[in-house]
Amino acid sequence: MSFKSIVRELREMKDGIGSISRRGMEGRRWRNRTRSHIAPEVSHFDPDQQGQWANLPSELLLDIIRRVEESETSWPARTVVVFCASVCKSWREVTKEIVKTPEECGRLTFPISLKQPGPRESPIHCFIKRDRANSVYRLYFGLTPSEDESDKLLLAAKRTRRATSTEFVISLVGDDFSRASSTYVGKLRSNFLGTKFIVYDSQPPSDAAIQHCGQLSRRFSVKQVSPTVPACNYSVATINYELNVLRTRGPRRMHCAMHSIPFSSIQKGGSAPTPKSFPQSFDEKSSPPPVSKSKEPIVDISLPGFSSSTMSLLSREPLVLKNKAPRWHEQLQCWCLNFKGRVTVASVKNFQLATAVDPSQNIPVAVQETVILQFGKIGKDIFTMDYCYPLSAFQAFAICLSSFDTKPACE
Repeated sequence: MSFKSIVRELREMKDGIGSISRRGMEGRRWRNRTRSHIAPEVSHFDPDQQGQWANLPSELLLDIIRRVEESETSWPARTVVVFCASVCKSWREVTKEIVKTPEECGRLTFPISLKQPGPRESPIHCFIKRDRANSVYRLYFGLTPSEDESDKLLLAAKRTRRATSTEFVISLVGDDFSRASSTYVGKLRSNFLGTKFIVYDSQPPSDAAIQHCGQLSRRFSVKQVSPTVPACNYSVATINYELNVLRTRGPRRMHCAMHSIPFSSIQKGGSAPTPKSFPQSFDEKSSPPPVSKSKEPIVDISLPGFSSSTMSLLSREPLVLKNKAPRWHEQLQCWCLNFKGRVTVASVKNFQLATAVDPSQNIPVAVQETVILQFGKIGKDIFTMDYCYPLSAFQAFAICLSSFDTKPACE
């Protein structure tokens, strides 16, 4: 059997999953959606129920999935790898065993890849489209937008202006921004002046619940949602823009404290938290206790239900990022940064982030100069976003969203 015939049969796998027509319709509808976005890790059939495809010899199954994973390196062809994990339980386990994290292979596959650190060597290239009419921002995978609009949607965010703040709700899909939905992945909230932002994650970035200053915010009452939807927001980062009270000429200056990423992650032998899957349910012990009717209840991490490992993680020094200082170009009469061709339009929103290191920390110069995240404009309502280790796509997207908010006190 040729490789092309194997791929063709994988696309028609609904015939092998079972004889129930409804299940086939759901699989076909899921395949159409994956062309526009990464769907949440929710199975449309009973994972314990096996079809005729599960009877393949384990050696042959392993070889097939490994060949598919190695050959399909970019979207939309990479959807075949996701199809393999959708056949049955045994196929899913083998696929998850073969597919590596973005840090190891530089590829995005399953939805959880968006919460995992990017590659160390070269950045992952993405771009953001801004919909001014609906205040929606969509993150796509790829160098530049395609003409046939078959771009791979990774994340989407919707901005909501409130009396005292601005909030961006981030979702896996581009048409559902409900915080009670299973597609909800986090949010970004600003202060009144737009100079400080807090990034909230719908799940802890590791097995332990990591929160800034020992606090987490309750999204809604646990009784209002199903047990499969997490009911907490974990504060994982703080973004600060320096005030420009004297209105001096110059670009924005920003600092990002990544509370979920320890500083040791950029040191030799260090590693960043890497979640393996989205939480399906929360233990009653880890759920916050009943709260009052206040808008944003706060729970102390010292309350019962938080482990000692959580406290040790919180005591670690967080990774701090700062924007690289641009240079003034006399001929162009503007501030310039070397974006290596990825940014073509001058904008106050453009920035590059690198590690803020103290000289006493003995970090190599190459590591200090490495651009971890860069963001810039390439056209009307189109921006590029390139990120690498130790940031994840979700964290990088949230930081870039902060640049879209109005900041009269910083410019």
